[in-house]
Amino acid sequence: MKMQQLILEALNLTNNAISYYVSQELAGLYPKKALLEGNDSTFDVERYAEANFCTIKQDKSIHNQILTGWNGMDCEIYDYTENASLEVTWQGHKFDILLISWQEGHCKLRYYWVLADNKEIAETFYATVCEWNSEIRDEVLVFEDGYWSKNSDLFESIKSASFDNLVLGGTLKQDIRDDLRHFFESQETYESYGIPWKRGILFIGSPGNGKTHAVKALINQMQLPCLYVKSLKSQYDNPHENIKQVFKRARQSAPCLLILEDIDSLVEGDNRSFFLNEIDGFAANTGLVILATTNHPERIDPAILDRPSRFDRKYYFELPGLTERIAYTNLWNEKFKPALRLSDASITKIAKMTEGFSFAYLKELFLSSMMHWMGEMEADGMEKSVISQVTALREQMKSVKEVATDK
Repeated sequence: MKMQQLILEALNLTNNAISYYVSQELAGLYPKKALLEGNDSTFDVERYAEANFCTIKQDKSIHNQILTGWNGMDCEIYDYTENASLEVTWQGHKFDILLISWQEGHCKLRYYWVLADNKEIAETFYATVCEWNSEIRDEVLVFEDGYWSKNSDLFESIKSASFDNLVLGGTLKQDIRDDLRHFFESQETYESYGIPWKRGILFIGSPGNGKTHAVKALINQMQLPCLYVKSLKSQYDNPHENIKQVFKRARQSAPCLLILEDIDSLVEGDNRSFFLNEIDGFAANTGLVILATTNHPERIDPAILDRPSRFDRKYYFELPGLTERIAYTNLWNEKFKPALRLSDASITKIAKMTEGFSFAYLKELFLSSMMHWMGEMEADGMEKSVISQVTALREQMKSVKEVATDK
């Protein structure tokens, strides 16, 4: 019952004293054992065991607190170890692991202590588990509120994204694809000429013109680890700590894509110097592609926007021209059921009427036109529905522009 008593005594202490107290007690109880301790989330030994790389047995002499949660997305329950004493077997070695969790502010802090026969074995096991958990497999890691989490919805949307259903002007689509493909195939060339094998790419353009779709299509095509930064702010960690976390995980996952969507809102005055230090500092960032997007390049600090070594290539996503609007309308027309199909003449007519529409507005045009048509169900009425919705959406665009101007 030593471990159970230790857990109870520790959880009655102030937060600042818990980890030191447990470390001191374990060192006294097991003087011949090597002790390794920490709270790095990548040391997820239970996930490692679920993949059959080690086995775990609970210490039956104590009460092991296992929480049950509900994953509404997949309609499944799951278990999570809160406080427990575990015996782990890995490659013929046995480890005793103590897990203790406590509340710190609004966050739950989870600490582990690993007892092993010697320090070398403990560190090898620790490094192996962390390295395996750092790998990104069929998932997208999203950084928000100071920590990484998996986002299954984003992963599914990326799986369905393709350059085949993306319309861009001129050779932009091919240029972007060739750029990334060439970079990831050229590690030896970069290194032979003493050039750092890293890349910074910036997608620039007003909302709704294909930047996000292009990012997802690239991730899907590259089939490389992807890390997505949603926010660099959190309630408890300072900006420097969050940026360090982001780049540390990206370097562990390289070669990979680090996505900074709306970089103008992510990197601001209070964290700008920390961000630049991670890009230009001592760390090599080898194999790391930073792919950023912005709707407002004028809001980005010139030290980030205009320094070639930070963002080597900028791609501009303009409003679709007539050729692109015809191509986009044809994509939708191919999906329509026969009763909704537009003639070639109608497609050209609609494309000419929608000058100034972004791809997002064109998408809204066809969705709203389909709903309008379903209310009327007139034969050959789809063209009429689209034309009426063009007028409505143009008024909406005008109103949005006036509100933005007033601000």
